[in-house]
Amino acid sequence: MASNNQVAEPLARGTVPTIRQSWADLFRWRQRVTITSDGDTTTEWQSPEPLHNPISLLLQLKIRDWLFFVVGFLAWTADAFDFHALSVQTVKLAKYYDTSKTKITTAITLILLLRSVGAAIFGLAGDKFGRKWPMVVNMIVLGCLQIATIYSNTFQQFLAVRSLFGLFMGGVYGNSIAMALENCPVHARGLMSGILQQGYSFGYVLAACANLGVGGATDTWKTVFWIAGGFSIAVGLVRACLPESQQFLEAKKAGKPRVTPAAFWKEARAMLAKDWRMCIYCIILMTWFNYYSHTSQDSYTTFLLTQKEFKNAAASRGSIIMMVGACVGGTCIGYLSQFVGRRRSMVGATLISACLIPAWILPTSAPSLAASGFFMQFFVQGAWGIIPIHLNELSPPAFRSSFPGITYQLGNMMSSPAAQIVNAIAESHFIPGVGGHRVEAYGPTMGVATAIIALGITITAALGPEKRGSRFETAAPAGADGGADAATEKRASDPELAYEIEGQLEKVVEARVERV
Repeated sequence: MASNNQVAEPLARGTVPTIRQSWADLFRWRQRVTITSDGDTTTEWQSPEPLHNPISLLLQLKIRDWLFFVVGFLAWTADAFDFHALSVQTVKLAKYYDTSKTKITTAITLILLLRSVGAAIFGLAGDKFGRKWPMVVNMIVLGCLQIATIYSNTFQQFLAVRSLFGLFMGGVYGNSIAMALENCPVHARGLMSGILQQGYSFGYVLAACANLGVGGATDTWKTVFWIAGGFSIAVGLVRACLPESQQFLEAKKAGKPRVTPAAFWKEARAMLAKDWRMCIYCIILMTWFNYYSHTSQDSYTTFLLTQKEFKNAAASRGSIIMMVGACVGGTCIGYLSQFVGRRRSMVGATLISACLIPAWILPTSAPSLAASGFFMQFFVQGAWGIIPIHLNELSPPAFRSSFPGITYQLGNMMSSPAAQIVNAIAESHFIPGVGGHRVEAYGPTMGVATAIIALGITITAALGPEKRGSRFETAAPAGADGGADAATEKRASDPELAYEIEGQLEKVVEARVERV
């Protein structure tokens, strides 16, 4: 970022002052940045650098960086494929187990409830032991549980296996985004964050394509689950063939060779004591965002099948086109957030999506619904495309694997009833269908809920913090005493990284004071 050296008021302290300052800063083009140099700390306004050519940004990544990014993307894609293999086949599963669609979505609720536990276990393991082996174990077990679902003979067995599946599913997100983004150049983060987040949308597209390919017969849901399970296991095996994250190894080497459990938990407690407000804020933000996606996506295929009375093929095509829009929107808006700002991009995308709701649920023809679905998810996932890098920038630097994963999955836990609530309300209310007879009211239910959620995200993002351009690459892993000092010392010998040291010095000083 290019500084104009104009002095700004220091960052506010306390909840209410921070809200007031964040609201005011939302309408300022320049960003408030704290600079520490020669022991003096000042706050100044900085203007964002012009947008870089996206091709040039992609070329900044080295081959090794691309390998880590692609594997992180594929892990997140497989995670979403596994999850949406259920949501796009709710009607089939309801027929197979001879139960209601609302009861089938109980499995989605249980998955989302237990994902937060998995996020804590595998996120902390990723910060302590590295990104590699926790992810390998996570992906292989995830694939095995997906296959085990096929052999669930009763609905109770089905719910039990999906609950265990949710535990392991929760570990994917945090390690994936840490591994994929931690070595990205600063200017490329917005673009790469947008691309990475679309692994979720791409997983939905793959699940819908598989559903389209196998046809509408009831038992064909098993074939989709076989494909999803094999995909997850394959990603785990590929990750096992790649080395540990270079950033994690360098940060650990810069600190002490051994990351002790006692030091790790000591730093974790210190982080929570210092950054508890940030933790609560990120959980609230993620709760809104998870309601946003689950409400507008999980029941969309059911909406097309039930209310619009489409056949399986037409409903699958509509879902695919919708999520292609999500892939495009997340990438584009994630890229623009590097220049426009994280919060401004979120607020703009959510407000536009709210305005598109009538066009999203009212049409009756397949082309009209496909077009409106494309643009609706362009902005829904456009806002989501900013989340990976936004959470990374807001995270305490030593906890970039656990903090995003835990806050994201706790938000998932809070929003876990989303699909079940939508199905329960829709199945108990009826509206005139395409042929004049009464059908379940999926469209109005999804529309009203999505409008409320979009407004909630707008308010929460507008009043929250932003650390666009945060320099978090030098932080040592949690529990590596002295790691931040050693990393700073190492980079101090390189004049090209002087600015990076300035951005880290304040965090290093605070860490030393806490240890003393």
